[in-house]
Amino acid sequence: MKLLTTDKAIDDLFGGISPPAAMNVGGDRPAEGLGKFIAFGINVFIIIAGFFMLLYLLWGAFDWISSSGEKEKLTKAQNKITNAVIGMLLIFAVLTIFNLLTVNILHIFEPSSGGFGIKLPTLGQ
Repeated sequence: MKLLTTDKAIDDLFGGISPPAAMNVGGDRPAEGLGKFIAFGINVFIIIAGFFMLLYLLWGAFDWISSSGEKEKLTKAQNKITNAVIGMLLIFAVLTIFNLLTVNILHIFEPSSGGFGIKLPTLGQ
């Protein structure tokens, strides 16, 4: 009787071991998947913020139309429209500052297709 000592023989006898199936979010490294998850979160945030800005803007426009020339209602409608536009500008400013700080100044993220690549700290080199 021949002893099975090679890896192929052991795999033939007991079966091979393969890693579990996982979601292919970002390639081989977990940091790539995390970077794409962060980019997805930022995109969802922009879409939701834009949707609410549009609703608030339309609400202000509807109040303007239905104000019937009353000074107080007209002023409230103008404030709603102004606040909606200021809110959207504020969101874009925050996202721009976030991108400037994390990508250009602190070099935490590096832009890549479909998201951000995260630079993990390493020892040496």
